[in-house]
Amino acid sequence: MINQVIQQLRNSEASVESLQDRRYWLQCERAYTYQPIYQTNGRLLAVELLTVVTHPDDPGKRIAPDRYFAEVTVRHRIDVVKEQLQLLEQKAAFFQHHDLLASVNVDGPTLIAMRQQPELLKMIERMSWLRFELVEHIQLPKDATFAGMCEFGPLWLDDFGTGMANFSALSEVRYDYIKVARELFIMLRQTPEGRTLFTMLLQLMNRYCRGVIVEGIETLEEWRDVQNSPAFAAQGYFLSRPVPFNLLDEVILTL
Repeated sequence: MINQVIQQLRNSEASVESLQDRRYWLQCERAYTYQPIYQTNGRLLAVELLTVVTHPDDPGKRIAPDRYFAEVTVRHRIDVVKEQLQLLEQKAAFFQHHDLLASVNVDGPTLIAMRQQPELLKMIERMSWLRFELVEHIQLPKDATFAGMCEFGPLWLDDFGTGMANFSALSEVRYDYIKVARELFIMLRQTPEGRTLFTMLLQLMNRYCRGVIVEGIETLEEWRDVQNSPAFAAQGYFLSRPVPFNLLDEVILTL
């Protein structure tokens, strides 16, 4: 009997902690910045919308967006996507006038769930310049195909070379652009053999997409290496640090 009481108390404490944890993540606040993506010829290709997450208890401390999105439900993530698209749609004329793209990160389960959101799908249909960056290679349900995902427009694959974005993605899906993670780029450029392999890898990837975007460019030397490679575009602190979204009109169109 005593053991049962102790277990009930433990379960009650765990429930309280779980409730407090959920409340914490729901109380988090979001702000938005953007980071430009430049073609190797210096022309602006797109801007990636970035989420800045903080909590009212410590507003000066940023919370990693991937941690935040991992802690909230898919339903809440869909609400965040709506918020992001509403923000971007305010700048529709800007994207159309300059022939630019805007990319938004999304995970596979959220993308699939978005198919059941008619209002959201109508918004996406209006935004022909919008692109979704999948943060991992998506695993579709058995009865789903990528041909049926056309309502989201051309898809990008984020962070190739790390996490869930791997070689299986190349043969299964025709992504519009594929983004190579900085970790892979830095690792391969450390030796002559690695540089040769990097060139061969990008040549292979170009067969499966419109172009490769190299992420995390932080120095002039790295930018020159990308320009001399088969890559189509790049982004990173050397080209531009994240900028408050309300300053989008001031973005540099050509380097």
